[in-house]
Amino acid sequence: MGTIKRRRQTLSQSFGLAAKLGKTEKKDGSKKQSEVRKSAKKRRPEYEEKASRTEIDDSGKFSEEQVDRDSEAEAMNEIAYREPTMYDDLLKKLGSRNVSVANALRRRQKEEQGESDTEEDAASDLESSSESEEKDDAEDGNDNESPRSFNVENGPKHGVAMGEDGGTNDDDDDDDDDDGDALSDSDEESDARVNDASMVISTFDNHLSYNLASIEVGNLLKRKWRYTWKMPAFNMSNCNWRGTGAGFTKDLDTNSYYGLKPRLYKHWLECYKASGGNEFYQSKQRSFFSICNSYYDIMHHNKKPFYLKGLEEDSSIMDAYLMHCLNHIFKSRDLMVKNGRKLAKNQESAEVKSIDAEACRDRGFTRPKVLILLPLAGIARRVVKRLIQLTPSKNKANVENLERFYEEFGSGANENKDGDDSEIPKSKKSMKPPDFQALLGQDNDNDHFMVGIKFTNRGIKLYGDFYTSDMIVGSPLGLITKIGEAEVDKEKDVDYLSSIEILIIDHADVMLMQNWSHVNTVVEQLNRLPSKQHGTDIMRIRPWYLDGQARFYRQTIILSSHINPELNALHNQHCLNYRGKIKLECKYKGVLPKILTQARQIYERFDTESIAEADNARLKYFCEKVFPKIKDSVQHGVMIFISSYFEFVRLRNYLKSQGASFCLFGEYIKRNDISHVRGQFFRGEKKIMLYTERAHFYYRYKIRGVQNLIIYSLPERKEFYPEIVNLLEESDTMNCRVLFSHLDHLRLERIVGSTAAKRMVESEKSVFVFA
Repeated sequence: MGTIKRRRQTLSQSFGLAAKLGKTEKKDGSKKQSEVRKSAKKRRPEYEEKASRTEIDDSGKFSEEQVDRDSEAEAMNEIAYREPTMYDDLLKKLGSRNVSVANALRRRQKEEQGESDTEEDAASDLESSSESEEKDDAEDGNDNESPRSFNVENGPKHGVAMGEDGGTNDDDDDDDDDDGDALSDSDEESDARVNDASMVISTFDNHLSYNLASIEVGNLLKRKWRYTWKMPAFNMSNCNWRGTGAGFTKDLDTNSYYGLKPRLYKHWLECYKASGGNEFYQSKQRSFFSICNSYYDIMHHNKKPFYLKGLEEDSSIMDAYLMHCLNHIFKSRDLMVKNGRKLAKNQESAEVKSIDAEACRDRGFTRPKVLILLPLAGIARRVVKRLIQLTPSKNKANVENLERFYEEFGSGANENKDGDDSEIPKSKKSMKPPDFQALLGQDNDNDHFMVGIKFTNRGIKLYGDFYTSDMIVGSPLGLITKIGEAEVDKEKDVDYLSSIEILIIDHADVMLMQNWSHVNTVVEQLNRLPSKQHGTDIMRIRPWYLDGQARFYRQTIILSSHINPELNALHNQHCLNYRGKIKLECKYKGVLPKILTQARQIYERFDTESIAEADNARLKYFCEKVFPKIKDSVQHGVMIFISSYFEFVRLRNYLKSQGASFCLFGEYIKRNDISHVRGQFFRGEKKIMLYTERAHFYYRYKIRGVQNLIIYSLPERKEFYPEIVNLLEESDTMNCRVLFSHLDHLRLERIVGSTAAKRMVESEKSVFVFA
């Protein structure tokens, strides 16, 4: 009840301000303006009548035609009754207090009858377009690579851009420019002039204009997903896309530049050709963009990262999701500009016109619509530089704060500002693997950052205020810090996360080496009702935002080089997109051929009844079957490899209780202690070393003196397995033992191969040997 009361108060204040401004006259107003205002006041009952959907003739009686029409509408309402939402109740209570409320009520009623806001906009926008935009679109339509011919007719010019007659400071100028024609390409308008408007509804329009029924919301909250269809993944052997509901291909807009705005499509095509490509329609970029443009939640867990010598595929996927984000932002901005123009035509005061233009900027609670989560600043630099490169030249004429960005996110070397940052930095000779050098060695490994990106008709502004930015790029730790500050200081908030419509989690495999709970917390914080109004016009917010259904419209794209239970849990529990889910299903060959030593690898399976008992069952098997042999042996150089820090702590406490001779090499070890620990183990002063996967990820030291290897839990990253096994020194006593259960199937198949993993999990035998 408190929330509803607060919303009503906020709405009342908003509408009171609009009504007051509507009645205000200019100090130097002319007689003509006064007459217009008087006539507008006289026409107020007409708006009220329209809002209540009732007409009265001059005699004060209902016309027979209107009575029949109203009775017919009542009958239809009884047949197709829909439970009123909070938004409906607020509109009805406020009635026709001013013109904007009446317009919103009529629009809401039309939506209930099957007419969407987007269709209304598309029909009205057929009447106007910008002369410069028509020229650009016509050039785009003549491109030979276009999937269809695109001849644009000359049309009338647009009116003056919204907000050009108001505001004097620089910030206001930037905001006014945002609503100008230069950024609004009006590509949909040009499409509509060539084809019927109803035939040019893109997946963007379909996705955001759909109204969820209460039964659909209930089904989504049950989180019971059934993957009903499968299709081969393009140019990826042994991989298939699996999805829920109907196949996504039926929703793709293949007749309008693959769903892209023509200007974006043309620029992307130029970038593709410049990189040496010649068949864009068969490329990885276009294929993955089509999947992104379906607006399904996506789990892509077989991506080859740039630091693992998979630069081409990594760049292809990055290009695809960045173009999808740009397309979504530009289309959202076009829709806001169109709505602003429509409302401005109904306003008489320039002051009111400026405020309406500002209010119509938001179709959600706040402006940011895209959030890209990245683990390290070096990766963020690559993404932002590529984003700038993929932005059409007209929209990146000026990139503000670029020098500051290179200074904070750079690697310390000279930056190639015009390049795509695709080259892996060449470093001096090092004993560490090339992937470590590319990711952590020579690049910026800062994991605490956050930057807002704003697109204007003047260019791109980096480090913009989060509430005025279109896109936010940050790390989980950076966002967690902001969330923590908002919880402590009530003056601060993270309401700029309330209207995120596209969430990209790239390099999720690297985030697994950080603190994955931060990612879960950030995702849980998205699309919550804001604590403040932030100058937003409530009447211009989409109804499903007010109904608390924004999370059902958010698209989440998770990109990783491998899958694990944490990623699966995030995809299943927190990705509730009403359109459905798509995930990659792959078969693996394994990495055993990369092992150089002639060590026998003995896999021992232990049984566990449930996930909750898996950790206890693993420790019990180690204590009863493995440790007694180590304790009774006089052999030194026993390394125990552990995947998680939780297992590391439990095993450390057990060894302490047994009085064992051991040393620790975990992710929290101090750099000054690394040499000391390695020396103790190599000289035999300590019999056992506990070594974690995260320590290997962040340090990648070569440990000498390993004669007996025990893999307590398999590594998440398959490339680590041969690196760890190759640490074994050649001797007659060298040995490798691996513990696993049927719950380790995802890790196991990446190491031994999908076929062997299935046999090992289902076989009656519990011991398997690879030589």
